[in-house]
Amino acid sequence: MLDENIKSQLKNVFQGLDQDVTLYFSRTTHAKQVELLELLQELSATSSRIKLSQSDKTETPSPEFYLSVGEKKTGVRFIGIPGGHEFSSLVLAILHASGKGKMPDSLLQSRIKRIKGPIEIKTFMSLSCENCPDVVQALNLMSFIHEDFKHTVIDGEYAQDEIKKLGIQGVPSVVACGELITSGKSTLLDLIIKLENFYGTHEASIKQGIKKFDVVVVGSGPAGASAAIYSARKGLRTAIIGEKMGGQVKETRGIENLISVKYTEGPQLAAKLAEHMSEYNIQVLEHRRVNRVSKPHKDLCRLELDSGEILETKSLIVATGAKWRELGIPGEKEYLGRGVAFCPHCDGPLFKGKKVAVIGGGNSGVEAAIDLSSLVEHVTVFEFMPELKADKVLVDKLMSLPNITVMTNSKTSRILGDENKVTGLQVEKRSDGELETIDVDGIFVQIGLVPNSGFLEGIVHQNKFGEIEIDDKCRTSTPGIYAAGDVTTVPFKQIIIAMGEGAKAGLASFEDLMLRG
Repeated sequence: MLDENIKSQLKNVFQGLDQDVTLYFSRTTHAKQVELLELLQELSATSSRIKLSQSDKTETPSPEFYLSVGEKKTGVRFIGIPGGHEFSSLVLAILHASGKGKMPDSLLQSRIKRIKGPIEIKTFMSLSCENCPDVVQALNLMSFIHEDFKHTVIDGEYAQDEIKKLGIQGVPSVVACGELITSGKSTLLDLIIKLENFYGTHEASIKQGIKKFDVVVVGSGPAGASAAIYSARKGLRTAIIGEKMGGQVKETRGIENLISVKYTEGPQLAAKLAEHMSEYNIQVLEHRRVNRVSKPHKDLCRLELDSGEILETKSLIVATGAKWRELGIPGEKEYLGRGVAFCPHCDGPLFKGKKVAVIGGGNSGVEAAIDLSSLVEHVTVFEFMPELKADKVLVDKLMSLPNITVMTNSKTSRILGDENKVTGLQVEKRSDGELETIDVDGIFVQIGLVPNSGFLEGIVHQNKFGEIEIDDKCRTSTPGIYAAGDVTTVPFKQIIIAMGEGAKAGLASFEDLMLRG
């Protein structure tokens, strides 16, 4: 089941284990039990610290197992066979159970521990789902930190009746007390907030002091990482705040337009950004959001974080990016990254020779359709209004292309798929309410961007779209506050441009600090 290369890698990964981790499998007559035992036996053979034993639990209907450290049972249980994308979740669970593997900082661990227990969570996933491991691994991690936290990971193949009863239509789906609390892609911070709201929290016993910096960067994508690196290189005390290192780029698959890098993928680029920042004295405050920013007073700007931390800084660089405006229809979140896309420049080449849909008839939607037409077999453009809203020159170009169809006065109502990828789009004709299903392999949502600038309302000038207005050195309307990347008025929302703008913001901040003395 595991090839020799993977076994060799696992031996190196598990070399540092200093506690015994036992995998207790249940008794079952299920036909897949043999497959589970084969996986667990091969896994346990990679380290003398990994044990395998049969549970004395009553016979179960499906293959399942749980982890124990020494004589202590952990809160993590798997129902099914964690192969495919979920194999990494099992490997990480073993590392975390034994006290190894990367853990969140102490403040975030304290926040997790403050969630009121007992906590019992079920996550329904699919082995082919690329979004599921992030959710599974985050909840597993929380169960190792919180003393009263049980997390059961369930392969949907083995729980069809329960899935039907709960009305689950996509993965990953997280259920607590028989209630669906979140579905689709979620970060560790998203999940912490969901559980805090659902279970409640104990009050914090320790108040955080004020942390002082020369530069604080808000946003940990390409623009934020670049700004932090340039600031640190100038010898400035620098901190960077982000929900996840890499930002939105982490969700991008193929990246082929980052000059000098022929091809990379979002997770790899995000890891490289984090690795580069680690070379400098940058305080990384991950899994946090900014609740409030105060206008600079006596040359200091104050930030209040959702973690309870308070920061004061001489310069603030905002690089929070923008998020694609979503359709908000069934299937959209479930198939994000599996047919649902937002960036034609980044993801268009993945659909070469296939049929795609573009939702939105404004300039961005029509431009996307024109660009995609040279790559794909056919493009169908859907516009809610009776006419396209794009500029005439773009519409004329669109209409001249033989492999593009335009459907106006159309309301998209549901994205269809086979659990692995998008297969179609359900559309309602607004003229008579008739529903029509269009077969497509990919759907590009182009109904605009929403800048992540809400927390700065009333602090800096923004245009009607919410973009932060900046000058040629990334200065905002408020002295001491700078902005870079997709959250600003700078045109062309591209990774390489964001990196350059982040560098400019860092250099401008340093220049102004030197002039201020």
